[in-house]
Amino acid sequence: MSLDFRFHRTPIDVLAYELAEEKASALGRMGRALEHALARLREFDVAHPRGEAPASAQQARRILVREAGHALWMFVVQREACGMRDSRTIMRTYNVPGEVQHCMGPLLATSTASP
Repeated sequence: MSLDFRFHRTPIDVLAYELAEEKASALGRMGRALEHALARLREFDVAHPRGEAPASAQQARRILVREAGHALWMFVVQREACGMRDSRTIMRTYNVPGEVQHCMGPLLATSTASP
């Protein structure tokens, strides 16, 4: 932020500017996280064709799909916080598979302890 901006604006203007910067930065981070999660899923699919994958690989893939769904959810939420409400653009631009769209949401903590 330029020095000139800070001295010629009210404190609320400076705060609004900094909040807008943080929203944009977070949006970029969430977009990159989605790209990374989708790339990991696609790489896995190339290495383990669906019909030939053992049960352990199928479980690993389900985890990757859930992680990509979480990354998608985080990106959509951040876009909405920035005022961008249409998620169809994300689905097309990032070529998000339907199964990832269907599991979009927060990752739920799984407990390994028995009740």
